[in-house]
Amino acid sequence: MHPNLTAGIDVALLVFWAFVLFFIGLIFYLRREDRREGYPLEDEMTGRLDTPGGMLSTAATKSFLLPFGQGTVTAPTKGREPVKIAARQTEPFGGAPYQPTGNPLVDGIGPAAWANRAKRPDIDFEGHPRIIPLTHAAGFSIAREDSDLAGWPVIAADGKVAGHVSTLWIDTADRLVRYLQLEGEGAPLLAPIFDAKVDRRGRRVVIDAITAAQFADVPRLEAHDRITLYEEERVQAYFGGGYLYATRDRQEPLL
Repeated sequence: MHPNLTAGIDVALLVFWAFVLFFIGLIFYLRREDRREGYPLEDEMTGRLDTPGGMLSTAATKSFLLPFGQGTVTAPTKGREPVKIAARQTEPFGGAPYQPTGNPLVDGIGPAAWANRAKRPDIDFEGHPRIIPLTHAAGFSIAREDSDLAGWPVIAADGKVAGHVSTLWIDTADRLVRYLQLEGEGAPLLAPIFDAKVDRRGRRVVIDAITAAQFADVPRLEAHDRITLYEEERVQAYFGGGYLYATRDRQEPLL
């Protein structure tokens, strides 16, 4: 059999160039798609925006329909305002570390940084809020061998009592405890359970992320029976940042 489809067409060469053109197109497509967020780039020192990048610039906006009537989201995000951080660079050169100028736990600096997530609760496969107070979770309870921690004191990083546990918030989808709620009036104050050490012998809960006084500035919830993704981000960032910013000695070098 003759190796050519016709006298003037080499099938192997045709397939090779088709693959080359496909691969070049794939590179252009992927580079445009991975620039949906965070572009154009900004110069660290002057704030000047870099050039968009021509053909490798951001692809056309995409819209995604969310389940259970939660609307749509766009990529890149539309209508997002620039975020100003309360910090300054310690030295006038690119890559110099930033130093907080306010309360880093609230301002979201460094390990206390948070993302501007949706102001709606995380939901389960049936469309219900998945993280709710144990008192609102029908059919859920703490095992008889354990305590619901109600009334137990919460000991902060400085050894002082920051408050007492009123109830637990559970994840009904993953079947585990996510937060401790502290007693008090007004909007609920939650602390992540994974930042807590439960001392069963002493019947107390130790949270060494922040001091007792800093519990007053923990971001509060708007509702008493649900927590939004935005609120989760703020609460987690506040306690996470405490491991660096809670006390001055934590910010000093180890060596």
